[in-house]
Amino acid sequence: MSDVPDRSSEPDPAAEPVQQPRRNQRPLLLILAVVGVLLAGFLGGLLVSNAMHTTPETPGAVDVGFSQDMSVHHAQAVQMSGIALSGSTDPAVKRLAYDILTTQANQAGRMQGWLQQWNEPFIAPDGYMGWMTDMSAHEHSGTAMHMGAVQTMPGMATDQEMAALGQATGTALDTLFLQLMLRHHQGGMPMIEYAAQRADTDAVRSLAQSMAKTQKSEADLMTQMLADRHVSPLPMN
Repeated sequence: MSDVPDRSSEPDPAAEPVQQPRRNQRPLLLILAVVGVLLAGFLGGLLVSNAMHTTPETPGAVDVGFSQDMSVHHAQAVQMSGIALSGSTDPAVKRLAYDILTTQANQAGRMQGWLQQWNEPFIAPDGYMGWMTDMSAHEHSGTAMHMGAVQTMPGMATDQEMAALGQATGTALDTLFLQLMLRHHQGGMPMIEYAAQRADTDAVRSLAQSMAKTQKSEADLMTQMLADRHVSPLPMN
């Protein structure tokens, strides 16, 4: 009888499968991607602002207020898109969520870069939309008129709605994302149109005009996607 031990039952290290990434790593990778897009937009905003300082242009209340409020508005859109991108299995929904996430994260970074250069706070201390003082513009946009700052911007999802979105799965996730994001786009459009017409700097007016075009197209797409699913849009809050 041989004294050599039988190693045929021992695992071969070379044959062990490569460990797959854990599922909980996916949100982390998504967060890192968003941070990268925000940083790129922030640096872009600083470059544009440096160019502004070589011209007679000076940011006014609309430029500052729009950059502050739309950064906050965009932040929630990025959050909602991240939930849909990581949780949906519908290719059309995932593609839309990716486009919104990357576009609005970049735009928010640019606006925060401008605020940094202007020595302005990232968030207005007295509430939102106080910079929209021309009442005729409110009538033109079709929104309810208000005097002074408000505590909640139109179209924003509530904490309860965000929690529901985070817990939803399958078609329920897709539907709720489309409903919340469509209302979100519609609620932000009056601010975008106001800034596109009344901002003092070319950079802010140009960005607002680009936002208006992109978000109008996305809103039309989401309206059609909801219709295809036989689901009604949410009323404006």
